[in-house]
Amino acid sequence: MSETMNVVSRAHVKSGAAMTGAHRRFGWRRCGTNVIALIFCVVWIFPVYWMTVTAFKPRNEIMTTTPAFIPKHWSLVNFYSAIMQTSFLQNLENSVIVTFSAIIISVFLAFLACAALTLYRFRGRRVIMVLILAMQMLPGTALLIPQFIVFNQMGLLNRYIGLILAYIAMVLPFSIWNMRGFFLAIPVDIFESARVEGASEWQILRKITFPLVAPGVVSTSVFAFITAWNDYLTAYTFMRDQAKYTLPVWLSSFTTPAGTDFGGQMAASVLFSLPVVVFFMIVQRNIAKGSTAGAVK
Repeated sequence: MSETMNVVSRAHVKSGAAMTGAHRRFGWRRCGTNVIALIFCVVWIFPVYWMTVTAFKPRNEIMTTTPAFIPKHWSLVNFYSAIMQTSFLQNLENSVIVTFSAIIISVFLAFLACAALTLYRFRGRRVIMVLILAMQMLPGTALLIPQFIVFNQMGLLNRYIGLILAYIAMVLPFSIWNMRGFFLAIPVDIFESARVEGASEWQILRKITFPLVAPGVVSTSVFAFITAWNDYLTAYTFMRDQAKYTLPVWLSSFTTPAGTDFGGQMAASVLFSLPVVVFFMIVQRNIAKGSTAGAVK
C-alpha cells in the first residue's frame, strides 16, 4: 500500500513539474509576444508623435541638427500660418463638399446594388460580381488617364461634379464588396415573412433591410471616407483652379522652390488628420460591431 502511495505521489510531482514548465514556457512566450507588439506600436506611432510635436515647435527648434523629442518652447505660430496665411478654409470646404457627396451617393448605390445581388435571383449575377471585383483590383493610376480623357470630352474637369463622380468610381466597388457580407448574414425567411404580410419591396428595403445592415453601412462609409479624403492624385489632375483644390493638394503648397515650411506643413498635416480621427472615434463602436456581424454568415 505504501509503495502504491509513493508511486502516485511521484507521478503527481512529475505532472506538477511538467505543468510548471509548461506555464513558464507559456509565460515567456506571452512576454515575448507583448514585447514585439510594444515595439511595433512604438514604430507605428512615432511618425504621428513626431508630426504633432514638430507642429508645436518654433522654427529655430525645427531646423536644428540635434533633434528635440520634447519641445523646449511650445508655439501655435505654425497653426496660425497654416490657417490664416493660406487657403485652408476654402480647400477644407472643397474637401467636405466633394468627399461627403461622394460617400453619400456611393454608399446609397452600394446598398441598392447589394440588395439586388443578394436578395434577388437573376441571370448574370455572378458575372456582375466578378466584374466588380475586377474593377476593384485595377490600380487607380491605370484608370486615371482614360477618366481624364472622358471627363475632358464631357466638360467635367475643374468642376465639383467631375471629382465627385471620380471618387464614386473609386470607392463604389469596395463599398459593394464590403457591404455584401452584411446582406448575406440576413436570414431569407425575414423577407419572405414580410412579403407574406403584404410589404412592398421598397418597404422591405427601408424598414427591414436597412436597420439590419446599418452597422455595415457605417463601416463602409468610414473606409470610403478615408479613401476619398486622402486622395491627392485625382484631385490634382482633375482640378485646374487652385481655389477648387482639396486639402491633400493644399498640403503640397508648403513646398516651394524657395524651400519647405516644415512647421507649417506639420501643422497642416495635423489639421488634415483631425477630421478622420474625430469621425473614426465617433463611429468606432459601430465599426467593430459591423465588422464582426459581416464576417459571420
